[in-house]
This record gives sequence, structure tokens and C-alpha cells, in this order.
Amino acid sequence: MKVVFMGTPDFAVPTLTALLEAGHSVLAVITSVDKVAGRGQTLQTSAVKQEALARNIPVWQPANLKDETFLQKLIDLKADIFVVVAFRMLPEKVWSIPPKGTLNLHASLLPDYRGAAPINWVLMNGESKTGATTFLITHEIDTGDLLLQYEIDIPSEWNAGDLYDHLKMEGAKLVVRTLLELQAGTLSSIPQDHTKALHAAPKIFRETCKLDFNTLSVLQIHQYVRGLSPYPGAWCKDAKGMTLKIFKTHPEINFVHSHAPGTLVPENQRLWLYGIGGRLELLEVQPEGKKRMKADDYQRGYVPQLTVLS
Repeated sequence: MKVVFMGTPDFAVPTLTALLEAGHSVLAVITSVDKVAGRGQTLQTSAVKQEALARNIPVWQPANLKDETFLQKLIDLKADIFVVVAFRMLPEKVWSIPPKGTLNLHASLLPDYRGAAPINWVLMNGESKTGATTFLITHEIDTGDLLLQYEIDIPSEWNAGDLYDHLKMEGAKLVVRTLLELQAGTLSSIPQDHTKALHAAPKIFRETCKLDFNTLSVLQIHQYVRGLSPYPGAWCKDAKGMTLKIFKTHPEINFVHSHAPGTLVPENQRLWLYGIGGRLELLEVQPEGKKRMKADDYQRGYVPQLTVLS
């Protein structure tokens, strides 16, 4: 099929390469504009742009997706389908152009977990299953007719980074299979069930990542840590008011204790965080201004005695 591919981060790169390896003709890649970032304030290009240039595919970086010149260029390509992975919201003038529609890959089992951060929220909410979905874009975000889905039981030791790495590869396979079935005429789209009670997956902000020991149980804290690791990281404040990020924990549910929620207790080279419904062993943390470290190193250097986090 003749494809226009739209995407930005490295999550989208395996899908682009899989399309090419499956024999599809990628006519152009649409990605975000280059941005100044980092301590050196250097110009950063997207992972998708880097991959496209390495494969000699034309790259377009429109600032305005409704620009008439850009729209006409898209029309002139005469693509069969547009494929979107981790891009921005498209106006109807764009997604309605190709005759076979515009296909989107979403990292959840739609209709559940619509939004910008499904991988994080699935883990933060303690779900045992998730997956990826291909669907056809329509007016409202993540609400279009479903095409195919991939489902996985989430291993208990996985964090958001592990799930991200898994779904970007399995999602790429799902997109290729979707295009194969669309081309063969064997795939029918299915409207989403809008009557279900659904979880949202909104964008993650800094305040989203703050751990509240007075409202979250130790199990919920553990789930937040998994869902926010390795980035952006669940955090709290230590006794000195400095930020402490927590990246890995092990919960002991229903452990009976008399400590106030948020109490941190070093014990025999182990570091325990006491909270509602039990306690957590801290395994990997990052104090403000320092590198990520094992909790026993943090204990030796920063937590000589009982302290309270907030």
C-alpha cells in the first residue's frame, strides 16, 4: 500500500521500519518540528525524523496542519492510507484525505484508557491486562472504529519502561497485520462501545507524580512507582524538603505497624517506607541533585535514622 506515516518519538520508529520491511511504500513522513532542548540548548530532531532520513524518505515538519500548501501536498501524494503513531491530534482536513482512512495505533485496549498516557495509567491503576489497538481516526480523540487488538497479561515485575518497550514492538506488528487485512478486504471495523465506564489516561504532569502517603495505600504507591518508572518518576519530599524520586519498591501488604504514613525506617541495610495497609521496601531512589541509586546506598549516605517523607 502507499502510506504516509505520522509520528514523533521512538515508540513510533518500529512501526515505520516494519511497514517498510513488509513492502509498503512510505511516500513521506510527517513529524514534529525540531526543538531546542537540553542543557546545551541544541536543536533536537525527533526519533522518527532520524529514522526516515536514514532510509531516504522525505520528511515534512509542518507547524500548521491546516496550512493549505501542506494539505495540497498531502492530497497530491495520492496515498492509500495514513498511519499515525504517537503524533498530535489531526484535523479532519488531514485524516479524511486517504480513501482507506487514517489508521492510529494506541497503546491500550480501547475504548478503555483513551488519552496521552495509557501505559502509565494502566500500571498506576494496577491493571493486570493491557495491549494495543489499531483504529480509524474520527472527530473525537481515540474514539474511532476499532480494527485489531493485541492483548497481554502484564508481568508483575514490569514498570512503564518495560511495557513501553514491549508495546512499541508488538504495536508495530499489529499495524502491519492491520494493513495486510485491510488490503485483502478481510477486515471490518467495529464501533467502540461508548456506554462502558472507562478509565481516562490524561497527560502526566509533575503534580500527577507526587505521592500522597495520607490518601494512597502502600499498594497504590507501589503501582504509582511502577507506572511512573523510569520516567518521569514518582516523587515526594524528604525531611529536609528536598525531592526524592522513587523508582522501584517491593510491597508487604497488610503488614501491621504503628508508624505514621510516610515514615521511612532503615533496618538491617534495608529501607522500609510505612504507609496505609502495610509497608514498602525501597529498592531504587534518586535524591535531589544526585544520580539514581540503590536504596542501601541512599540509606548509608542520607538516612541515618528514622525520618518522615511528605
